[in-house]
Amino acid sequence: MQADLAVVGAGAAGLQTALTAAREGAQVVLVSRSPLAETASYWAQGGIAAALAQDDSPELHRADTVAAGRRAGSEQAARALCEESPDRVRELIGLGVRFDSDRSGTLALGLEGGHSRRRVVHAGGSTTGRRVTRELSALAATDERIEVLEPFAAGALWCHEGRCVGLVAVGRDDQPRAVSARGVVLATGGAAALWSRTTNPPGAAGTGLSLALAAGGALADLEFTQFHPTALVTGGRREGFLVTEAIRGEGARLLDADGENFVDELAPRDQVALAVQARMREQGAGSVGLDVSSVDLARFPNVAAALHDVGLDPRRPLPVAPAAHYTMGGVAADLHGRSTLPGLLAVGESACTGLHGANRLASNSLAECFVFGRRAALAALDEPAPPAEPREPPAAEAPALPSRETRDALWRLAGLERDAAGLAELLEDPFPLARSVAAACLAREESRGAHQRRDHPDTDPGLDGLHAVVTRDGGARFERWT
Repeated sequence: MQADLAVVGAGAAGLQTALTAAREGAQVVLVSRSPLAETASYWAQGGIAAALAQDDSPELHRADTVAAGRRAGSEQAARALCEESPDRVRELIGLGVRFDSDRSGTLALGLEGGHSRRRVVHAGGSTTGRRVTRELSALAATDERIEVLEPFAAGALWCHEGRCVGLVAVGRDDQPRAVSARGVVLATGGAAALWSRTTNPPGAAGTGLSLALAAGGALADLEFTQFHPTALVTGGRREGFLVTEAIRGEGARLLDADGENFVDELAPRDQVALAVQARMREQGAGSVGLDVSSVDLARFPNVAAALHDVGLDPRRPLPVAPAAHYTMGGVAADLHGRSTLPGLLAVGESACTGLHGANRLASNSLAECFVFGRRAALAALDEPAPPAEPREPPAAEAPALPSRETRDALWRLAGLERDAAGLAELLEDPFPLARSVAAACLAREESRGAHQRRDHPDTDPGLDGLHAVVTRDGGARFERWT
């Protein structure tokens, strides 16, 4: 198959990239492992952060983003996101996405942890991902310039003379399909399912990161994985179900075993998750309580449905504990999604532009998909056409997923807190991406945001603004990004 652009992943970032390119007149092949509108973005409960209120501004949003990132983020990436996010929200409205509003038609803006203003737009309360991906999937499915391969997974990147010129996708019948393109955009989501306790579906194990690493692309910031503080503890069905942070923005409170409030619920996620873990350890408990009795759960229908499904009474504190949720690290990319491998780009959670630093500000992730998805689409179309006679495409097979042993090892050795001895053990894991995580964690000998070292509890100012970059050769080196 031949296309101007090949996009791997049909979540929010992939759909935005594909639709932007199609509007520019490009022919797009969209590779989706699951049917459209059933990707991880479909389940996203958070909203889209954008400075749309009269008392808000992109500069205030940028300041909150940088502060949450603990001096490890890129100022330029934060500025790009915060300046462009309002226009992307307006663009989505123009495409038919209906965001929540009050009776006068004014957007209802939510408050979430780390934000100094109400600036989070939601669609259907906590069903934002569902609403947005449903609308964009319908547009992609009917766009004559977009050919959707589903269910297909990218099994290998196709390279020629040091350049990515396409990919090989594998369907359920194991028959490969080679796609030649001037640009390949990875929008495969994150890697939080590498950890045994996670809010993510099992497939979110860093497939795009593994593809890029194997092809010679660099990864960055793998030591920064965000642990969401309020994932359900059920011991069975719905284990790890994420109770959205927006509920805490509307008054839900975290309580310990004695019924005492012990943390500022709207502090950045890394602080709240660490406080929850510390209180659980002090009290020998497997969870803390989230009191949602004062919250109108009709505004959060998927949370209400999950609680009903497992028989939890919302009038009583819900059992919650931290779980791996979001990878700030990913394929090292510039502000237009370009990776270190020419012809290969990355967007969304699979990319690392340095935007999030050591801790992602709530609801910046969907904003990132739309801002940088558009940027990457335009940049990819500026890439040179693939060679008329490239070398044969590589052999490919369906992406491998980590074993239960690998996932348990990451939770045990690279969880909310880690140390050199455990990370050295993780360096021997058979799963390549797990070893890359260990290398990045070992290199950063400090505690900062989502990366907490027991053996290096203080923050090292000398590492401000530095990013741990990992390649397939192993080991990590630090680079300074502006």
